Amino acid sequence: MRETTISVGVYTLPVVTLNTVVVGTGAAGYNAADRLHGYGQRDVAIVTDHVRAGTSRNTGSDKQTYYKLTLSGGEPDSVREMAETLFAGQCVDGDLALCEAALSVPCFLKLVELGVPFPQNRYGEYIGYKTDHDPRRRATSVGPYTSKKMTECLEASVQAKGIRIFDHMQVVRVLGDGKRVFGLLCLNTAAVEGASFVLFNCRNVVFATGGPAGMYRNSAYPNGHYGANGLAFEAGVAGKNLTEWQYGLASLHPRWNVSGTYMQVLPRFISTDAQGGDKREFLFDFFTDASEMLTNVFLKGYQWPFDVRKVAEGSSIIDLLVYLETGKGRKVYLDFRQNPGGRDVDFASLSQEARAYLESAGACFGTPIERLLHMNAPAVAFYRDKGVDLAKEPLEIALCAQHNNGGLGVDCWWQTNVEGFFAAGEAAASHGVYRPGGSALNAGQVGSTRAARYIAAKRGGDPLEEAAFRSAVAGQVEDILHMADALVSSAAGEACGQPKNVAALWDEATARMSEIGGAIRDAQSIRGGLEATRELLAGFPDNARLAARGNLAQAFRLRDVLICQEVYLSAMDDYLAHGGKSRGSALYTDYAGTKPFASLPDRFIFTLDQDERKDQVQEVIHSSGSNAFHWRPVRKIPEADDFFENVWRTYRENGNII
Repeated sequence: MRETTISVGVYTLPVVTLNTVVVGTGAAGYNAADRLHGYGQRDVAIVTDHVRAGTSRNTGSDKQTYYKLTLSGGEPDSVREMAETLFAGQCVDGDLALCEAALSVPCFLKLVELGVPFPQNRYGEYIGYKTDHDPRRRATSVGPYTSKKMTECLEASVQAKGIRIFDHMQVVRVLGDGKRVFGLLCLNTAAVEGASFVLFNCRNVVFATGGPAGMYRNSAYPNGHYGANGLAFEAGVAGKNLTEWQYGLASLHPRWNVSGTYMQVLPRFISTDAQGGDKREFLFDFFTDASEMLTNVFLKGYQWPFDVRKVAEGSSIIDLLVYLETGKGRKVYLDFRQNPGGRDVDFASLSQEARAYLESAGACFGTPIERLLHMNAPAVAFYRDKGVDLAKEPLEIALCAQHNNGGLGVDCWWQTNVEGFFAAGEAAASHGVYRPGGSALNAGQVGSTRAARYIAAKRGGDPLEEAAFRSAVAGQVEDILHMADALVSSAAGEACGQPKNVAALWDEATARMSEIGGAIRDAQSIRGGLEATRELLAGFPDNARLAARGNLAQAFRLRDVLICQEVYLSAMDDYLAHGGKSRGSALYTDYAGTKPFASLPDRFIFTLDQDERKDQVQEVIHSSGSNAFHWRPVRKIPEADDFFENVWRTYRENGNII
């Protein structure tokens, strides 16, 4: 690693020259750096806008799951079978599924060795349970903070190795020529005065920035997590399966999934007007049978992600009713202080599944908060630690974006179509329409491991020499620096009556995305939102004014969000143009379809996809404000030559890197 300065036009910038930069300090980012060091590539550093931010460190659920090959009991399992489970999620590339299955055990055991306390029995078996879309008992957990504990243990390992972390460095431009990456331009958000930028000249980038959380207002992602897929699209990185998300009910303050026992204890759903008046239990407007309503609420714990297959006959009707209520401008809350309807629960009238569960848990009594304290006291303690006492106040919720199953397209080494640019964690599109719960944590560890192994074996050496680097990136760097100058000037122009509207534009853009590009989507609305987003981008930065010079970071995040929204909305529009129907966590209005319940608005008329496109992958390249889409067949699960001597010889000769 070498630190110097270079001149670009009238600007002089510090430049850090090294082999590999990892972007992000979540579980995937830390693992990439840790693995690189372990594989012998020591010329590596981590760049992050805030070392304590991000989804891995700051999110979870009542029992956050890690998914891996079965390591207990007598049920048969195999790498191939787990790969087939992942592949069955639709629109999944088989080579990625095979890698995630094959490396699930070594990645899991590495975390165990680093100190993540996954439970095991007295004989050493790592016990498991079934999660959604899981035919085995592959899931495990250390409680609500599984990913947080993973991040902390990986961070300690990185620190012990002396790997350098550049904190408060917000990536504002990925530098490259669309075919290969040259480095990064970062804004130093800790600078006291003026705009301060730092260049990173590198041969490889591992992009572990998480999902594009900044796109949505209603979000289960933690505050402080934004993602940066827009910057990757701008650099020519292909998007894949961008239409596929997970949405579910989550609290807004703090942002947290209200899955599992939060629903299984049968809380009241109430709504109020914007001022907190006109309180009502709106679910009773739809359900005439209280036991049916309570059973569906209970099932939301198991079936937390919104799923269009579970609207007509399943618990996802609860998601739609919450969405409909908030769409009226009302606020929706879970109230654990009283039973629904203010009456004792008739547990005998619940479905057999719900009744048996609550009986086994010894929870057929009292109020929701009493049942929650009995079944899962840490779930109550979590909110109390965040300033919300569920025993004294209701909890505001909404239907929120939680995970992007799509993202940046990668090969089986998690390298994108741009040479030297790798994506890992949620930034990488290794999932499809459906995925087993907890598979994202495994995917992040596997993808970062694969990227690190390939870089160490095949992409060592120095990046561009200083003169060549300056020549290659000067135009892109100057564009951003001129943009920064214009934005900073807008802050100074506040006294002249110029609007301070970056925050307002952010609110407007994210609210629109939650309305038209969330769980409920309509072709006309998507096209209208796409046009509005393109207008904002075309006028950026002229239409963006800063309230103060310190808001420059937010302005650049807004730019990334707008690029992201433009590409994602284009993907939804293209999906519909190719005859796409409702699937996964997305309901597309189709007036030629069927309304699941007569009392619902026409917006909820839809046609269910019958797996017509389960073997097709949508890819997109963003260039100069336009998007080129390509549909291709999924890559099948490889049928490898597993004859031992052949594999052994290949492994001896090149470390299994082909």
